[in-house]
Amino acid sequence: MIFLKSLEEIEIMRAANRIVAETLSELRGCVRPGVSTGELDGIAGEWIAKKKAKTAFKGYTIRNGSVPFPAHICISLNNEVVHGIPSHQRIIQDGDVVSLDFGVVYDGFYGDAAVSFAVGEVDPSVQQLLKTTTAALEAGICHACVGNRLGDISAAVQGHVERNGFSVVREFVGHGVGRRLHEDPPVPNYGVRNRGVRLREGMVIAIEPMVNMGVPEVTMLEDGWTAVTKDGSLSAHFEHSVAILTDGPLVLSKM
Repeated sequence: MIFLKSLEEIEIMRAANRIVAETLSELRGCVRPGVSTGELDGIAGEWIAKKKAKTAFKGYTIRNGSVPFPAHICISLNNEVVHGIPSHQRIIQDGDVVSLDFGVVYDGFYGDAAVSFAVGEVDPSVQQLLKTTTAALEAGICHACVGNRLGDISAAVQGHVERNGFSVVREFVGHGVGRRLHEDPPVPNYGVRNRGVRLREGMVIAIEPMVNMGVPEVTMLEDGWTAVTKDGSLSAHFEHSVAILTDGPLVLSKM
């Protein structure tokens, strides 16, 4: 079931996503060689408390019987696609690709966003991966308009990624967001134009391209959460929560 949000509810979601955006900005400034992903998770927890919000990820379960996620933020490095678990033993190195995926609950509504970036100097192909993924997100957002179909967003993301020689992950997709972290409809990063759910005013969706430098397939680590590229290639992940309004898409998770 798709839940449409009122303008008042969307304003609350904007506040929730502003907390997410501010936290991601703060964390990005803390990322440097020698810092552990566990330290970054501690900073995320402090920001949640400072902003009087609640954690969206810690304790969350996706599948029946799955182990609850043990941290405030997902931190995925290099060939990790999504849901990397922070650890004080995982030390960031020069040249790493770091993906931060973060969410909060504020006044009963969820905010959710993600960003990827390189630490220090990296090969131009890595910068192209990051540039392509963020541009694919923007391409998808441009099609998040009343009257369009969900497939218009999906096709725009896939088309931009594949034109630039990269691949779209299919095992994980975007989603509706609101009073729950994952609501209907699923928002794939691949698809066909003019197919799927008709977009209506009041829908709020999380668009989140996950893009691999090599093959699109992923495998799961034994921790039950971390997804890695099947061929060991690098991956990038960007996400915004977007409200669909009559005058165009409103990106809730931008600073």
